[in-house]
Amino acid sequence: MTVWRRTGPVLVVTGLQCPAWRARPATRTVLRATPAQAAAGARVYDVPTMTDPRPAEHEPAPRVRPVPAHAPAQSAPLPLDRLGRRMHDLRISVTDRCNFRCTYCMPAEVFGRDYAFLPHGQILTFEEVARLARLFVVAGVEKLRITGGEPTVRRDLPDLVRMLAAIDGVRDLTLTTNGTALRRLAGPLADAGLRRVTVSLDSLDDEVFRRMNGVDFPVSRVLDGIAAAGEAGLAPVKVNMVVRRGVNEESILPVARWARDAGVILRFIEFMDVGHTNGWRMDEVVPQAEILARIDGAMPLEALPAAYAGEVAGRFRYRDGSGEVGVVASVTQPFCGACTRARLSAEGELYTCLFAAAGADLKTPLRGGATDEELSERIRSTWTIRADRYSELRAGGTADLPRVEMFAIGG
Repeated sequence: MTVWRRTGPVLVVTGLQCPAWRARPATRTVLRATPAQAAAGARVYDVPTMTDPRPAEHEPAPRVRPVPAHAPAQSAPLPLDRLGRRMHDLRISVTDRCNFRCTYCMPAEVFGRDYAFLPHGQILTFEEVARLARLFVVAGVEKLRITGGEPTVRRDLPDLVRMLAAIDGVRDLTLTTNGTALRRLAGPLADAGLRRVTVSLDSLDDEVFRRMNGVDFPVSRVLDGIAAAGEAGLAPVKVNMVVRRGVNEESILPVARWARDAGVILRFIEFMDVGHTNGWRMDEVVPQAEILARIDGAMPLEALPAAYAGEVAGRFRYRDGSGEVGVVASVTQPFCGACTRARLSAEGELYTCLFAAAGADLKTPLRGGATDEELSERIRSTWTIRADRYSELRAGGTADLPRVEMFAIGG
């Protein structure tokens, strides 16, 4: 139950329940100004349509198996993990590359031009992804989300969408993106069967946005991509804003006003310093209560119930009926206990937690000729031994544990 009370002008929210988290994407884009541009002090950005490299001639083509259009009938009870959680959502990373260098995900000083991303031969083919996705659906997954890195840098992405959309039992097929390619891809993705998109947008202030994305990319281009998604029918469009203290908290109210007027669903995400930077620095976290208080002071809010069991964000609507907003409070109010999310990395490893140190290898048996039954058993057995509660246990000594990078497993 959600309880609202006011202490003077401050809105206090307690008892919120919001199950399973969302993170976001993270290239090797190198920005160089010509001498004339540098002399003029011009801003220069270059975010090309980056694609995964084609296989080198000596790399053997991976073996793939035809993908049936229909999932087989259920032959066993749906697997539950050690805490009784089922598998409902699958995040599918199609690349570890990105054309942004967001400061909280893939900072340029760490992931520079010499960083070794996955070679093409190590990345799952679309046929392999679709085959595994079908087996996950048999194990109970109903929602597929395509992620990265930045998924739109993967060549021919609508082809994968078409394959996934053909799987019986998929109730929701969506994509998380930074929006840079949506003007070009929104229509083809919608035609292929994509239903919705979630776009990352951390500020409407162009200077702040350029600084946070790390490649000096203008916010106007992302806003145009969001408009293109709406025009293509990829609705409702959702927007994620990661809030980091001292960086973009002053953008909370402007983004909330814009999202309400634009008719998009906004989700604020408490800053999580995951992967190589993880230290749970609470001084950089703007907590849910503060985010809501900022908005409620100008546009009064009231709580909404979860739309489904295991929903990521706590939901709130404007009292005047003009829309809704949500907060993913994964730091101040961890929701591990209701997490129903699995992650398939671009190189074919199954991760059961955003903060996992290692995944279960599905690619090796997949390319080694394993049957559907053998692959299903590996998926199920990995899930049934799952006991992840990383966010809830972080105060108990998790700071020294190894972690995989967020962009490598789809956030």
